[in-house]
Amino acid sequence: MKADIRVALVGNPNTGKSTLFNVLTGLNQKIGNFPGVTVDKKTGFCQLPDGRTAEIIDLPGTYSIYPKSQDESIVFSVLADKSKGMIPDLIVVILDASNLKRNLLLYTQIADMKIPVVVALNMIDVSEKAGIIINVDLFAKKLGVPVVSISARKVKGIDQLKTTIAYANKIALQQDTIDVEPIAPQLIARIQEELNIANPYFALQLAHQHETLKFLSPAESDRIEESEKEFSFHSQKAQATETIARYNFINDLLYDTVKKPETAQAETLSNKIDKILTHKIFGFIIFFAILIFIFQAIFSWSSYPMDLISDLFVRLQSTATKVLPAGPLASLLIDGIIAGLSGVLVFIPQIAILFALISILEDTGYMSRVTFMMDKVMRKVGLNGKSVVPLIGGFACAVPSIMSTRNIENWKDRMITIMVTPLVACSARLPVYTLLIALVVPNRNVWWIFNLQGLALTAMYLLSIVSAVIVAFVMKFILKARERGYFIMELPVYRMPRWKNVAFTMYDRSKTFVFQAGKVIIAVSIILWVLKSYGPGDRFAKIDQQYSQSQYTKTMTPDSLTKVVASEKLENSYAGVFGHVIEPAIKPLGFDWKIGIALISSFAAREVFVGTMATIYSVEGDADKLQSVQEKMHDAKNPDTGKPVFTLAVAFSLMMFYAFAMQCASTVAVVYRETKDWRWPAAQFAYMTALAYTASIIVYNLLK
Repeated sequence: MKADIRVALVGNPNTGKSTLFNVLTGLNQKIGNFPGVTVDKKTGFCQLPDGRTAEIIDLPGTYSIYPKSQDESIVFSVLADKSKGMIPDLIVVILDASNLKRNLLLYTQIADMKIPVVVALNMIDVSEKAGIIINVDLFAKKLGVPVVSISARKVKGIDQLKTTIAYANKIALQQDTIDVEPIAPQLIARIQEELNIANPYFALQLAHQHETLKFLSPAESDRIEESEKEFSFHSQKAQATETIARYNFINDLLYDTVKKPETAQAETLSNKIDKILTHKIFGFIIFFAILIFIFQAIFSWSSYPMDLISDLFVRLQSTATKVLPAGPLASLLIDGIIAGLSGVLVFIPQIAILFALISILEDTGYMSRVTFMMDKVMRKVGLNGKSVVPLIGGFACAVPSIMSTRNIENWKDRMITIMVTPLVACSARLPVYTLLIALVVPNRNVWWIFNLQGLALTAMYLLSIVSAVIVAFVMKFILKARERGYFIMELPVYRMPRWKNVAFTMYDRSKTFVFQAGKVIIAVSIILWVLKSYGPGDRFAKIDQQYSQSQYTKTMTPDSLTKVVASEKLENSYAGVFGHVIEPAIKPLGFDWKIGIALISSFAAREVFVGTMATIYSVEGDADKLQSVQEKMHDAKNPDTGKPVFTLAVAFSLMMFYAFAMQCASTVAVVYRETKDWRWPAAQFAYMTALAYTASIIVYNLLK
C-alpha cells in the first residue's frame, strides 16, 4: 500500500504508544526491520479524514534521543538519516498526561530537530481522575504545536488526532524550546559549516553520536572527532548542561499550564495492590499459582475445540481417501500434507489460550511486576533485571525475545540472556508436551481441582525456567566483562485488560504460529513422504513379491497383509534406512528409529515432531480406520516386545530432549544475526544438545 504521508509515533515507555498504534492501524499492520538494522519496526496504515493514507511507524520507546541501547539508537537514526528514506513527514509525540514532567524531556529534543510535531496528551482520563487540570490551549500556544487530548485505551479523541495529522503539512514549525548554541558554540558552527547543516541542534547531536551513526562516512566522523578535540568538547558535560536547560523550560511550562491538587493524595490503588503482588514471599506464591492456572486452563479449556479439529481432519482424510483415485498423488496429499498439517492445526486452541492469558497479564500491568520481583533473583545468577523480559517472552517465542535483548546495555548480561533464552519453554514445545503428556499421564484430578496433566505441563515449564537460571549462573563465571549492569524500570498502573487487544493478540500470534509452522510442516511433510514412500534399489519390489506368495495371501486377511507390507516398506524406505543409521545413538534414550526420524526432521522447528509422527504412523493405519495422531501413537507397539512404544519412560525422555535441545533453525539464525559471530550459535547448539542427551538418558533410566 502506498502512503501519502509518513507519521512516526514517539514516546517514553508506558505512555500508550503501542496502544495508539493499534487503534490507528487496526489489523492493517506488519513487522519488519529498519533498513540496514536488525531492530524491529512496526508499520501500519491509517485512513485520514481528507481521504489520504498515512503510513504509521511505531518507533521504540525511549526517554531521550541520547541512546543507551541498540533499540533506542533507532529513534535519532530514523529522524536524521536521509539516505534510508525513512524520515517522517510528521511526528506524533505521545505524552502521559499524568506524568508530563518526565515525558516532556523527549518532546523538547524532538521539537528542536525541526520536524513538524503533533502532541497527543494520552491517558487524559487518568490525569483528570487524579485531579490534574491541564490548560490544553495555553499548553499548545506555549509549545507552538497542535495538542490533542486522547485516551487510546478508550478510543477517545482519535478522530480529532487523525484530523490534526491530516492538516500537518499546513502547520507552522514549532518554537525553539532552548537555545542550544551556547552549549558548544564553536563546535556547532564548525559542524554546520563542514557538513552543510542548518539546524544547530542536529549538529550538536552529530557531535554526541557520530561514532555510532552509520549514515556518516568515516571521513566525516573523523572530522567531527578532530573538531571535538580542538574545542575540548566533553559529551557528558554538554548533555548535563542541555538537560538542566530543558528542565528549566519544562518547569516554567508546567507552572503556567498545569494545576495539581495541593493536598497530599492518598495511597494509590496500584500501590496497595503492589504490596501484595510484589511481596518477597506472597508475590512468588501468587505468581506460581497464576502459572498453575494458565497450564490447567490450556488443557481443560482446549479439549473440546481440539476434539472438533481432530474429528474434522479425520473426516477430511476419510473423504479424500474415498474421492481420490489411489496413487502417489493421493498418498502425498492424504498421508503427507493433510496428516502433517493436522498434527499442528489441532493445537491452535492451546496456542490461542496461552497467548490470550499472557496478553491479559501484560495488559493489566502484572507482567511488569513479575519482572520487578525477579530482578533480585536474576542478579544473583549474573543477569540484569532487564533479562527477565526476554526470558518471559520466551514462553511465546525465542526469536523476538532474543531480539528484545537489545535494550540490555551490559554486553555480558546481554550475551548470557541470548544464550539461555531458548531454554525457556516456547509455544512450539507446547504441542509436543501436550501430545506426550496426554499419552501417558492420566486425565484425572488430584485434590479435586488440580488436573494431573496440567500439573505435568506446569512442571515442564518450571523446569525450563530453573534450567535457564542454572545455565546463566554457570555462564556468569565463563564470560568476563568489566562493565556492571543496572536495572531501571517504571511500573505502570494497574488497568483492566482491553479485551479487543487481547483478542487481536490471540488472533495475530496464533495466525503467525500457524503460517510459520505450516510452511515448515508442509515442506517437511512432502520430503518425509518422499523418503518413506521410496527406498533404495529394489527393496520395495522384493517386499511386494514376498507377500504376494500364497503362504501370506491365504493365511492373512487383506487388511493385515496391507498393514504388514506398509510397515515393511516404511522400514526399508530411505527414511527407515536413515532412522536405523541413527538408532544406535538414540536407543539409550528409549527411542526407536521412527522417533529418530522425527527428531532429525524437527531440527527445523520443534512443532514438526507432531506432524512427522502423524505422517510416519499414517502409513501403518488400517485403510478404513483413520485415526488422530494421538490414537496412532497410543496404539503403536514395539515389534520386539509387543508392548506400547510410548511408555511413561519414553514419553518423559522425549520431553526432556525437547526441553533442552536447540531444535529451531530460526533461533540459530537470529542468534547469529544478533551476535554477528557463528561461534555463539554453534556453542549454544552444542551445549543444549549435550544437555538434552544427558537429561533424556537420566530420565529414561530412572523411569523405565
